[in-house]
Amino acid sequence: MKLNIEPLKKWFGFSRRERRSTFILLIIICIIIILRYSVPANNIDIEYISTGNSVLESITEINAPAASQSFKHEKNMKQTERIIPFAKVKNDSSVKFRDNYSLKRRPLVDLNNCDSASLDRLPGIGPVLSIRILKYRQLLGGFAIVDQLKEVYGLPVETFDLIKSRVFVDSSSVIKIKINSADSKKLSRLPYIENYEVKAILKYRELKGNITGITDLVDNKLITEEKARKILPYLNFE
Repeated sequence: MKLNIEPLKKWFGFSRRERRSTFILLIIICIIIILRYSVPANNIDIEYISTGNSVLESITEINAPAASQSFKHEKNMKQTERIIPFAKVKNDSSVKFRDNYSLKRRPLVDLNNCDSASLDRLPGIGPVLSIRILKYRQLLGGFAIVDQLKEVYGLPVETFDLIKSRVFVDSSSVIKIKINSADSKKLSRLPYIENYEVKAILKYRELKGNITGITDLVDNKLITEEKARKILPYLNFE
């Protein structure tokens, strides 16, 4: 049975040239559709497909080297940001715990009752400085405050800052001078008092009698207020 296509020709009203053009256009469209679904848009690495990674991760360096490297770097950075904060907090916590534990376990050094070996274990204090500290302690009759360590010859301020939290002073160990009965030699023991001040104190005691307190020395211009604060822990007014 022969198919009669005359009605279709009359319905669309195409000429022979138009029909040929339409046929060619249909062929081109078919070719585009076939190519679209048969050829991948990008080269995909089989290993990435098998591991279940996304298409963006599977772009090879040949197709887009800069974009691929940037994406992978950004992804690694994000993963690191998710991991590192927790690890950092964990490490900081453990370090803080260890530091607190070591501080609690580490005994403080009493400057008035320690030996040279105990001082040697302090940071920045060697055999030379430890001997100087002990000699200065003997000269003073004991340390009244920790800050007096800064008066030790050759002890840097940086070293003092390192050890000031690891030492303390037992002020009950300070040897005091009985100012109302001490002679010039005993009064001169303190490095803070000059010879002329010793003579002035002895003269005042001879003329006025016993010294009742540190204010007697300051009010009568025997010593300055600054010096009075330094020598007060070493004086006994009984």
